[in-house]
Amino acid sequence: MSTTHPFQTDDRRLEPIHAKVLAGERMNADDALTLYRSGDILAVGWLANYVRERMHGDKAYFNVNRHLNPTNVCIAACRLCAFGRQKETPGAYTMALEEAFQTAASGYTEAVTEFHIVGGLHPDLPFQYFLDLISGLKERFPQVHLKAFTMVEVAYLSKRAKLSIRETLEQLKAAGVDSLPGGGAEIFADRVRHIICDHKIDGDQWLDTARLAHQIGLKSNATMLYGHVENDEDRVDHLLKLRGLQDETRGFQAFIPLAFHPDNTPLQHLPKTSGMLDIKQIGVSRLVLDNFPDIEAYWQMMTPKIAQIALRFGADDIDGTVIEEKIYHDAGATTPQGMRHQDLVRLIREAGREPIERDTLYRPVTRTETSFTVAV
Repeated sequence: MSTTHPFQTDDRRLEPIHAKVLAGERMNADDALTLYRSGDILAVGWLANYVRERMHGDKAYFNVNRHLNPTNVCIAACRLCAFGRQKETPGAYTMALEEAFQTAASGYTEAVTEFHIVGGLHPDLPFQYFLDLISGLKERFPQVHLKAFTMVEVAYLSKRAKLSIRETLEQLKAAGVDSLPGGGAEIFADRVRHIICDHKIDGDQWLDTARLAHQIGLKSNATMLYGHVENDEDRVDHLLKLRGLQDETRGFQAFIPLAFHPDNTPLQHLPKTSGMLDIKQIGVSRLVLDNFPDIEAYWQMMTPKIAQIALRFGADDIDGTVIEEKIYHDAGATTPQGMRHQDLVRLIREAGREPIERDTLYRPVTRTETSFTVAV
């Protein structure tokens, strides 16, 4: 443990939480609310870092991945989104399969271990397009892990294909999908979803889709979009629902809090998240989600500087090299579109952590000048 100094706090309400953390006891809803409402960010950070180091020591994970967004045409005009377009509007695009394969290849080097594939809810593309996309990528890049389609996309594809969600997932898995990203969860509370993403599946349907994915052996991530119209109670409810499903399936790998970027969305009157909220969200997530192996500080949304600090506030993962990420950049993210391997390593080392390159399933990747091997 590198947590050398004793726990100190001016916030008396954190003392019973400290006792629970030391005893390895589970946080309840009141504890989680207390953590959100405490102004003592260093004490919250101490607690989260204690748990983080108990689980991971000094290791901090990253991967070499490439994002692929095959279409931005989307029927769901979510108020939180700057990426989706109606079919006929300027800027709308849909990649032909060959174009998608070329895009994947253009950013592909031997180093890439993952394609992260998400897009819009296209009104016309048949389910077969997505099966062909996946099987074509698998054929061309057999060693690359395909992390593809959020629960929202899966539920939409099942409706379009007139299949059950389980059948849809089984067909995607058979085509070559290896795991699912965690997007589209936003905030589970109905009140909030009605404001920010009225046309998406509701929170329970997101959880049900994730449950089915886990049941057929597909791992997934989970996310929470924070910093818009939700309150502390909504955040706590979201975390506890994820924790409950994880108790049941053990199918979630990483939890990724996503800071809301209001630019170019109908909610652009809202302020951007503060550094304090970003850091606190990481800390609370680590303390509440005791059954999630990994908490990710997604540098694309938090900025590399905040993500680096988050490695001391509960996060053990900083995501990947992410070549060409459109969704958050359309919403005004000013972070670079990709980060080089050596930049991620430097960020991690400067935070006093040990960089461990991983694949999507958190197996260590060892590189030589010309090849890499994954510890299975």
